[in-house]
Amino acid sequence: MSFTLHPRLAAGTFELGELLGCRVLLKNNAIFPWLIIVPEVEEGIEDLHQLDPNTYGDVAIAIRLVSQFVAEHFHPEKLNVACIGNQVRQMHIHIVGRSTGDPAWPGVVWSFEGKKEYRPSEIESIRTAWEMYVDR
Repeated sequence: MSFTLHPRLAAGTFELGELLGCRVLLKNNAIFPWLIIVPEVEEGIEDLHQLDPNTYGDVAIAIRLVSQFVAEHFHPEKLNVACIGNQVRQMHIHIVGRSTGDPAWPGVVWSFEGKKEYRPSEIESIRTAWEMYVDR
């Protein structure tokens, strides 16, 4: 099976690596600690219940590990985890760290229009922290 990342996901993120058959991406918006997991599954599989049991287990473990990374690295008060896909149908899971001080609180980040792009040094710092996290 060949896998191609949806152009919209590729355009708005930086790849941190691969984990259990999933791409792990950093959303290019430094306002929120926001990672995206993209399982490398066949086109047409859009929702978690469509995964075979083994792949579902791998994706669930990836969600847990990425959630733990966001919690430990960024220290948010709350994590929002969602597999929505209304605009981009390729299966992807958002893991967003939220805190009462963030500018979208208590609303949703999906419709928040503010954006602050990461500086290259910030991206490298997060990528290094991610690599150290998965290698431990």
